[in-house]
Amino acid sequence: MKVVLLQEVAGIGGPGTVKDVADGYARNYLLPRKLATPATTAALKQIQQSQQAAQRKQEKEEAQAAAVAGRIQGQQITFRVRAGEEGRLYGSVTNSDIADVLARKLGMEVDKRRVLLDEPIHVLGTYEVPVRLSATHSPVVKVIVEAEA
Repeated sequence: MKVVLLQEVAGIGGPGTVKDVADGYARNYLLPRKLATPATTAALKQIQQSQQAAQRKQEKEEAQAAAVAGRIQGQQITFRVRAGEEGRLYGSVTNSDIADVLARKLGMEVDKRRVLLDEPIHVLGTYEVPVRLSATHSPVVKVIVEAEA
């Protein structure tokens, strides 16, 4: 029996996948649990339309990410913080701090989880911090941490 999977099924496939499975498996397991639906022409047409819509949405998000990446690339952010004699900070500069400054500077929301900082900055210096906007767009922001005067 041909079925269209509605959810992820271990060993079979993911949503939207058309599979040929045993009749009993489909009738007794997949269909009652709403994990799949019979592969009728209407179901196949609906799956094709949803895949096309997902493709259009993906292309739109990539275009937006490219535009934002162009605005972020090459930005320079300076933090003036209290530091000890050896250049150690009394606090730290985190990905949240960087995202907040970027948001104010660009006038748009920047998610702190997108700022790829391995660990908070605890030492004075200059750092190159990538911001992952999508799988293909990761502009780099230059972060300068200076001691207060």
